[in-house]
Amino acid sequence: MGLRIYNTLSGTKEDFLPLSPGQVRMYVCGVTVYDDCHVGHARSLVTFDVIVRYLRFLGYEVTFVRNFTDVDDKIIQRAKEQGISARQLAEKYIEAFYRDAAALGLVTPTYEPKATEHIADMIALIRRLEERGAAYRVDGDVYFDVSRFPEYGKLSRKRLEELAAGARVEIDERKRHPADFALWKESKEGEPFWESPWGKGRPGWHIECSAMSSKYLGQPFDIHGGGLDLIFPHHENEIAQSEAAHGAPFARYWLHHGLVTIDQEKMSKSLGNIATIQEVLSRADAATLRHYFLASHYRSPLDFSDQGLEEAGKALERLYETFERMERVAPVSEQTEPSAEVLEAFREAMNDDFNTPKALALMFDEARALNRMADEGKTAELRPRWAAVKKAGEALGLLQQTPQQFFAAKKERWLKRHQIAADWIDDMLGRREKARREKNWQEADRIRAELKRKGIILEDSPEGTTWKVR
Repeated sequence: MGLRIYNTLSGTKEDFLPLSPGQVRMYVCGVTVYDDCHVGHARSLVTFDVIVRYLRFLGYEVTFVRNFTDVDDKIIQRAKEQGISARQLAEKYIEAFYRDAAALGLVTPTYEPKATEHIADMIALIRRLEERGAAYRVDGDVYFDVSRFPEYGKLSRKRLEELAAGARVEIDERKRHPADFALWKESKEGEPFWESPWGKGRPGWHIECSAMSSKYLGQPFDIHGGGLDLIFPHHENEIAQSEAAHGAPFARYWLHHGLVTIDQEKMSKSLGNIATIQEVLSRADAATLRHYFLASHYRSPLDFSDQGLEEAGKALERLYETFERMERVAPVSEQTEPSAEVLEAFREAMNDDFNTPKALALMFDEARALNRMADEGKTAELRPRWAAVKKAGEALGLLQQTPQQFFAAKKERWLKRHQIAADWIDDMLGRREKARREKNWQEADRIRAELKRKGIILEDSPEGTTWKVR
């Protein structure tokens, strides 16, 4: 079975057939940079990171574009509150975004355009809409006329006659229809602005993505992605203005991921339940967070909880324990031929609309089988199967660390959270070793029990004593 994708536009799973054989052009709506990114952003970033990785695993050459919205009402308002310019605020949070992206182990997009660097492209697109009679000017503002695009609502399944002011559309009595949306906004006193045929102003949000996606990918392109909350009005408006301007389809496949709640509640500053990426990564590693996301299908809603994160961490630890064991008994290299059977099962799972829960289950089943085979001494059979598991992990962005890095980082986070010094553990291990040499088994057992009470588990072997955290 070839790759099949659920297309929001058609409401069905479709065979994926790119416009150019062997090449995929993909655009994903990026963040509006007025605050730190939270776990909802993280899910979106990881979802499309895995989709890009898997498309490349299948052999496609992927041109991946993810933008920055760096001029917006929220940015302007937050900048005023902080007493800095909108540009300074945007640059601050773009830098923070790159910090988070690196921490999450994301692939770097082919292009990462900023809205403010493409104002000329947006003005040209708006003028084209004016020339085609799909846009109209009111004072210093320019609006898109939804009545001039008969297919308006085809993505969201919303009927134009049912759209009333206030239903996620901006209320403005100057508009011909409540669903008409701003392409260009006249700047108010103290706001950033650019010169345009309509006076000093700035672009509307929707026109930004249309201009940037077509500049780097052309029109039509293969995949457009984002969260479910972007279907209306953002993506609906992108389609309307892009297709009205060019008289051609905009994007062929529309992918939308489910939204994230925290402990069954929508994330909200008023509820104080916004979990930033940095906060989450202070108590869990990026691989655990990635595993947590991938354990649910990308289109499903996801309720984020510390318990779920902890369970994901335990599961990933078991996989890394297998990784550590395989490095000892069946190390693989780039020359090791992966098991075709295992890779085919992985492809079968992922080809079903990127079914990561099924793909993860396969990896864990293989890990259990590998451990049984190692117990039975079947080392010759281990290498190709383990090489396939590692290759599948790479396609999901998992197993990016070595076992040594993974367990060392876990220890470091655990010690910091429990305010235990590594030097104190080393001292306790030294005292226990001295007691064992003196055959003072009671003291040695007492030290082991004291460490265990604090969550530190000792493992004795002929090579010495090591410790791990519970």
